[in-house]
Amino acid sequence: MCIDGDPDRLVQVFANLLSNSAKFTPKHGTVVLNAGIEDAFAVVSVRDNGVGMTSEMLAQVFDSFSQEGDALNRTEGGLGIGLTLVKGLVELHGGTVEARSEGKGLGSEFVVRLPLTTTAHHRDVGVAQRSVPATTNWHRILVVDDNKDSATSLSMMLNFMGHDTRTASDGVRGLQEAEAFRPGVCLLDIGMPNLNGFEMAARLRAESWGKDILLVALSGWGQEHDKELSRRAGFDLHLVKPIDPTTLSALLEARRPTF
Repeated sequence: MCIDGDPDRLVQVFANLLSNSAKFTPKHGTVVLNAGIEDAFAVVSVRDNGVGMTSEMLAQVFDSFSQEGDALNRTEGGLGIGLTLVKGLVELHGGTVEARSEGKGLGSEFVVRLPLTTTAHHRDVGVAQRSVPATTNWHRILVVDDNKDSATSLSMMLNFMGHDTRTASDGVRGLQEAEAFRPGVCLLDIGMPNLNGFEMAARLRAESWGKDILLVALSGWGQEHDKELSRRAGFDLHLVKPIDPTTLSALLEARRPTF
């Protein structure tokens, strides 16, 4: 029995979990890594006796930059993008990740379950998983977000899906990158400095090479009014953060050109 997965991405998953546990475990504390098999799954857990989490924190621990009170504050960096990336990469492998804690000061545990297979396949992320014809620019995706960690995380997950990605941290740099990269898809954060997502979308649509780009708005707001504003600005889709990788993958596949 083995796991059919990308070794580099799985290293990222467990390195992030171990780093996170070490970060929130005091000096002379303990971090324990366990691995085993349950039913048809490989089960790997990372357990510590660190600061722990309340039930409220558990409910949002995989959201971007979750933090809690004095125990997990900005001076300690919050939980950051690492756990969001972990969740996305595990789900892209067909697995699940669960966070557990009995409360503050009682430590935490993260449990990853990955499906087992009897046949090993080497995953070439750059080629084997790419279903997009090389003759189109559909596989080129530009991610523009002033939250650099969020952009990097999303870019890495898109790379795992087989896309070629670039990132930019504001609308002005995003336009420059788009001009050089000529992406088939642009994921644009709405609230950015210098040039916001709406303004960047309008400028992209004004370019002859930008009229057919699939524009996806990324926003913390998802009411119908917000979606309507995105449509008026020229966006094709409006997604609410944090972005679910499986949902994004399905949307991109549904919109992919058939030629």
